[in-house]
Amino acid sequence: MGGFLPLCRRDMERLGWDAPDFVYVIGDAYVDHPSFGHAIISRVLENAGYKVAIISQPDWKKPESIREYGLPRLGFLVSGGNMDSMVNHYSVTKHRRKTDAYTPGGIMGKRPDYATVVYSNLIRQSYPKAPIIIGGIEASLRRLSHYDYWSDSLKRSILLDAQADLLLYGMGEKSIVEVADALNSGLNIKDLVFIRGTAYVTAQPDLTEGITLPSYEELCQSKKRYAESFYIQYCNTDPYCAKKLIEPSGRTFVVQNPPQFPLTTREMDAVYALPYENTWHPSYEKQGGVPAISEVQFSLVSNRGCFGGCNFCALTFHQGRIIQTRSHDSLVQEAERLTRHPDFKGYIHDVGGPTANFRQPACQKQEKHGVCPTKQCLFPTPCKNLRADHSDYVDLLRKLRALPKVKKVFIRSGIRFDYLLADEDPTFFKELVEHHISGQLKVAPEHVADEVLQYMGKPRHAVYTKFCRKYEKYNEQLGKKQFLVPYLMSSHPGSTLKEAIALAEYARDMGYMPEQVQDFYPTPSTLSTVMYYTGLDPRTMKKVYVPTDPHEKAMQRALIQYRNPKNYHLVKEALEKAGRTDLIGFDKHCLIRPRKGEVFIKPVPKAQPRKPEKKATPPKGKKPQLPAKPAKKSAPKPPSPQAMAQAERYLKKRKK
Repeated sequence: MGGFLPLCRRDMERLGWDAPDFVYVIGDAYVDHPSFGHAIISRVLENAGYKVAIISQPDWKKPESIREYGLPRLGFLVSGGNMDSMVNHYSVTKHRRKTDAYTPGGIMGKRPDYATVVYSNLIRQSYPKAPIIIGGIEASLRRLSHYDYWSDSLKRSILLDAQADLLLYGMGEKSIVEVADALNSGLNIKDLVFIRGTAYVTAQPDLTEGITLPSYEELCQSKKRYAESFYIQYCNTDPYCAKKLIEPSGRTFVVQNPPQFPLTTREMDAVYALPYENTWHPSYEKQGGVPAISEVQFSLVSNRGCFGGCNFCALTFHQGRIIQTRSHDSLVQEAERLTRHPDFKGYIHDVGGPTANFRQPACQKQEKHGVCPTKQCLFPTPCKNLRADHSDYVDLLRKLRALPKVKKVFIRSGIRFDYLLADEDPTFFKELVEHHISGQLKVAPEHVADEVLQYMGKPRHAVYTKFCRKYEKYNEQLGKKQFLVPYLMSSHPGSTLKEAIALAEYARDMGYMPEQVQDFYPTPSTLSTVMYYTGLDPRTMKKVYVPTDPHEKAMQRALIQYRNPKNYHLVKEALEKAGRTDLIGFDKHCLIRPRKGEVFIKPVPKAQPRKPEKKATPPKGKKPQLPAKPAKKSAPKPPSPQAMAQAERYLKKRKK
């Protein structure tokens, strides 16, 4: 083992293979690094004894591009890439992006929209009976009926549109080996209905097992039913307590088996110890390599999963909420390999994962029984059973800092600040400020309005304010001038112009204007996306305000960047529409100034109508007293002779 896997027939023949066991079709460039899903899956299969050949970014307009190796012995694997192909191609405003970091030279247009579907159909045209197994983030988050933002429609399971036989969701290391072993033993792909972490299509499911969801046709007719169905799926993402889910679609049924069990520390160490080349394929050198590797080449993945539970994040659906970690030895050994890289400058860019400071399950219960289906560990406040402990992470970071040739170990993954505050021991917070920040720390409060934070699944703004105070205190104690860079999000469900203006006022008071603002992006299989599509909160089924109009979304985004002259007219329009022209002027509290010729009148509070005075009712037996007549005004007294003489003298002087 070792060396790159075949990227063309000539590479395969050089290895002496007649045919591969699996042909892996991917939407990304071939980068043999464990931050790329195709690298992990191919190396895991290789370690299990299977021959894997890669077809990277085939020309989907030419069927022969999929026939590079002929028919593989066991089947085709298909992945759209490290990102959903539609997110890769389009911004939230649905404008085409100019570059693709996962393509050699950053060139855009080397993969199709809905890449997993297109590649699978291309294979099916050339090899009608070949087993097709789809996976990766695009397939994982579209495994059942889902809202598709780009077509503004509800789409059925990607399994049906791709004409695939099997779908692997989640990270997939255990599932793919089970599938490979089953196929290698002679089982037909249609018989693989028992493997965890997979979904498949059948005409005759056992409806007595698991939960039958509303049909795709029913979901298309009722947004309320879709919200209800999604919440059932959301509550069945834990491997210890999840049920099998069955979704009728036309004359068939899509069946989702419960998730795979999380990797143990030993299993995760084994995955990251495989012989990766840790760089792009040499054939990409002429194009300048693959830009995406620059962010991860000198970073360490220490954990997976996230119990943070942000509603706009798909991690719950993909990696799950149970934290999986690598051992200190595994991470130190990888760090030592990094220090021997010719381009290593002494800086480890990151030690983390989805959330850097999660290094253990949220509570002891999760290790045996899984997560609570309908409760969050940190939201709305930390659970009483939460174990907020950074001691293991502190020990790991100290070991990495002590390595020869290591000048600095940074933490650039997200820090969950409410979890940090829940830890009574301040050691990690102090060492974070002292050793692991390169001038500024990026955190994600996302918003300042508690109403919006409630829909985001984030802690109240007061929690972030408390974190800021402590951060400033530790910087002052250590004699450092380091800043906080908050990630802010506009147009999330629940945010009206009122909340958007509150966010702008917060940026004003902080003296901070973010260079980039993330407008809420409705990606498949998140709670927030369901709110966006249905106008309902799936957790409560209550209505929620959703800014869907592109112009309103542009106004909300512009408000956060109100200092940018390009945003002036949008900010002005938003303030007028919200009745907040008091923020247009020359006072220090104003967001924008009137331009030449413009006059803005500050809104005057509406006068409250006077309540009519109650007429006094006389006691029984007494006559009502009439109101007293107003006293007559006396006539004004005439001026005295002395005053008249003084006035005449004054007038004579005026004439002279």
